[in-house]
Amino acid sequence: MSTTSSRAVVVDRPGEHRLVEREPPVPGPGEVRVRVAAAGICRSDRELYEGRRAPGYVRYPVVPGHEWSGTVEAVGPGADAALLGRPCVAEGFRACGTCERCRYGETSLCTAGYAETGFTEPGAFADHLVVPARLLHPLPDGVDPRAAALVEPAAVVAAAVRAGRPRPGERIAVVGAGTLGLLAVQWLATRSPAELTVVDPRTERAARALGFGAGRALTPEEAEGDAGRFDLVVETAGAPTTAASSCLLARRGGRVVLTGMFGADATGIDPVHLSVSQLEIRSVFGAPSAAWADAVRALSLGLLDPAPLVTHEFPLERFGEALALVGGDPDTGKVLLRP
Repeated sequence: MSTTSSRAVVVDRPGEHRLVEREPPVPGPGEVRVRVAAAGICRSDRELYEGRRAPGYVRYPVVPGHEWSGTVEAVGPGADAALLGRPCVAEGFRACGTCERCRYGETSLCTAGYAETGFTEPGAFADHLVVPARLLHPLPDGVDPRAAALVEPAAVVAAAVRAGRPRPGERIAVVGAGTLGLLAVQWLATRSPAELTVVDPRTERAARALGFGAGRALTPEEAEGDAGRFDLVVETAGAPTTAASSCLLARRGGRVVLTGMFGADATGIDPVHLSVSQLEIRSVFGAPSAAWADAVRALSLGLLDPAPLVTHEFPLERFGEALALVGGDPDTGKVLLRP
């Protein structure tokens, strides 16, 4: 692609998109321009396209794309010139860095207002994107850009692992065998669990988790026989019933981490069960800077390898075709756009 032009997928409004060609974006003070190598499509991108994302969490027209990897191609005034040519990823939340929550390191809870690459700010379904240099995480030379494009969901999993505090020898369940679930299985397998079980109604997806380190793959009906067994339950599906069912899987005094994005039709958690079981419940929305650092480190050390999750790759021109695959056939894993 010529450096004199840059293409981008623009979603003007729900259900309408176009591929535009324009001048490459110019990085401003403290910013860098990244040449995108690969960008993943997830369910939230499909929600954005179909107009199902909650008001306040999207701003049309928008260039989607929050899961990506690339190489720094230009730096703006005040940005470190040593970043030029570095492979990288970057945090999606545009945290202010100065509010109380940011000062505590909880950058995903920034109180300055929601702003995120690919939802309210131009994203990576493009040849180039511009991001603040302070959000950049450089990667080792020679990193697989396909694997690196999944650092964003890996960072969400890292945040869940931080919240869940797995200890060696514990019984752990992962509910959901999508991208987050399989990454969670791969990550939690490194924590020496006594048992690692994945629960998903899609038997093909659940069985795939066995290759990522799970010891058992169960349907939700089969998992009912394991109610109250698990020290830690990591929920990743965001299905209407999975928050409530995850709490039933945890032992008394156990821990549950909710990472799925739930809709208004989600079943509530039984407060009686919650109180008598003394469960500890945490939720994850995005990932703070520390979790991003964890994910980059795990990828760099080879502890995490997201590449096997990728099943399809498309050029920008085939965005519509690529988007249609997401959330459909259970044999479809991560779908990438390759500018």
